[in-house]
Amino acid sequence: MQEDGNRDRRLPTRRRLLHAAGATLASCLLPAGRSFAANDLTGRLAAYMVASRERALPDNVLADAKHRILDTVAAMVSGSALTPGVMATRFIRSQGGVAEASILASNIRTSAINAALINGMLAHSDESDDFEPITKAHPGSATVPAALAMAEKEHRGGAELIRAVALGYDVGCRFLMAVGPDHVRGTHRGAEAYFATLGAMASAASLARFDETGMRYAISYAAQQTSGLWSWVDDHDHIEKSFDFSGMGARNGVTAAVMVQAGFTGVRDVLDGTHNLLRALSNEPKPEAMVAELGSRYFITESGIKTFTVGYPNQSPLDALLKLRREHNLSPANVDTILVRLPEDAVRIVSGSPMPDVNCQYLMATALVDGGVSFAHAHSREHMSEAQIRALMERVKVIGDARLNDPAAPRGGIVEVTLKDGRTLSKHTRFPPGTKENPLDTEAVNAKARDLMGPVLGVERSEAAIRQFNALERVEDVALLVRSYLTV
Repeated sequence: MQEDGNRDRRLPTRRRLLHAAGATLASCLLPAGRSFAANDLTGRLAAYMVASRERALPDNVLADAKHRILDTVAAMVSGSALTPGVMATRFIRSQGGVAEASILASNIRTSAINAALINGMLAHSDESDDFEPITKAHPGSATVPAALAMAEKEHRGGAELIRAVALGYDVGCRFLMAVGPDHVRGTHRGAEAYFATLGAMASAASLARFDETGMRYAISYAAQQTSGLWSWVDDHDHIEKSFDFSGMGARNGVTAAVMVQAGFTGVRDVLDGTHNLLRALSNEPKPEAMVAELGSRYFITESGIKTFTVGYPNQSPLDALLKLRREHNLSPANVDTILVRLPEDAVRIVSGSPMPDVNCQYLMATALVDGGVSFAHAHSREHMSEAQIRALMERVKVIGDARLNDPAAPRGGIVEVTLKDGRTLSKHTRFPPGTKENPLDTEAVNAKARDLMGPVLGVERSEAAIRQFNALERVEDVALLVRSYLTV
């Protein structure tokens, strides 16, 4: 199942295989002579997963992928200092494991499976990881830890890591499109966790260099582990949420790959057989969404990089309020009330959340007082309990607005500020900075990474790491990069 890493694995020829079933489907790059039955969805996806390992990414996709990998690595490093990260790192110290991969911002090396779990939890600890607006998944926090663990274990190069992460975004997001992300959440399940397992599996399987059969088995082992509940919204400490969103899925994905590496066999048609994954999870699955536009549409270009280290539904209202504050010199002294309008599905997530970095009322109050939301204040229960902040939170109302249920801008927000002199000011942010419609350039991503990593790794090592990730496609061994710059 595992191809020889020392021989030239370039496909001799490639051809475009078009499938039409009510939708425009992927152009899958397949070995010469290979064809698939129309209903062999698993085979079509597996073949693309094999071919994608050797296919160069378009320049814009390459740049976007490097941005998101660096952004997620920075989230892991900064998350190591927060409670979920501290607890996860402490936990893994007691578990041991063969020394295959590193826990970032520590001196621990453990199994690739363990490393994916813990680094995944680190990646979502500080709410700075990226967000995909259509599926509302957090793709980087699962795919990057899984890919790093496998790349370090197998001593893969940076270019292969980049392609594996891009593949993880594509497979995980398309899986949610196939089962329906709104359907998943509407039936009390956690779509973020669903993405995490399939996306991490694809990244890890790519770096394991499986052939088509190995890919089929890896998909099946991931399918059996797919789980997650939407109960995370009631988490008070952001610890289980870090496990639910990313740690669990990263672990599951790497587990699937490592088991297949060990010779485990499995079901070949888990996406389209009698008892298939899509039918099990959805009343109205869209199987062709699993392969639609593969090779031409890259989900890694579509995720939003956060400018604030807070829950994503808060990005637009914070952007809107801070613009109003600058334009009109707003302060607690001249503001009477603040009304935040959000898409209806976002209200339960952020309104009155017990987690400071998710609670919209708290973050708006902090932004009004401070003129921004620092990393420290975004995660501070002490600041959240201060009398001035508590009083301002009482003056912030968060409501759902059907007008914002916009598939083209699914995380927009409107802020309406009523001043004490009776005037009303309003600002609508459809696309906060960091979205594909309003992207960050490389220096802005570097600046964010610098702010997150510097307090943990120090300025010099952080700058060196950033330079390495800016040129990741030229890195020969990811293991050396991780151990030289990201561990202590």
